[in-house]
Amino acid sequence: MNPILISASLLVCSNVFMTFAWYAHLKELNHKSWLIAALVSWGIALFEYLLQVPANRIGYQSLNVGQLKIMQEVIALTVFVPFSVYYLKEPLKLDYLWAGLCILGAVFFIFRAKFS
Repeated sequence: MNPILISASLLVCSNVFMTFAWYAHLKELNHKSWLIAALVSWGIALFEYLLQVPANRIGYQSLNVGQLKIMQEVIALTVFVPFSVYYLKEPLKLDYLWAGLCILGAVFFIFRAKFS
């Protein structure tokens, strides 16, 4: 299987854990102390790292570090927006579109050598 696809798939899963670790406590643990929220988040983040580290090692076979980082940012935004809208009940904002377009610009510049 293609290392880029494997890396992207692992990063999607990693970002689901990361998003929950970073933001779910705002809804689920807002009545607990920040220390409890941090410990729970660290527990969730362990699973993120167990996926993210191999994702980057596999992706680095075909991509450079900048390309891996931009791919991660695209995936992070792709996971974060539905999470914030559906799970945290935040309003969908046009700013997400503008941020996405900026990220697409970054994708173009970091991958343009591969596009030529």
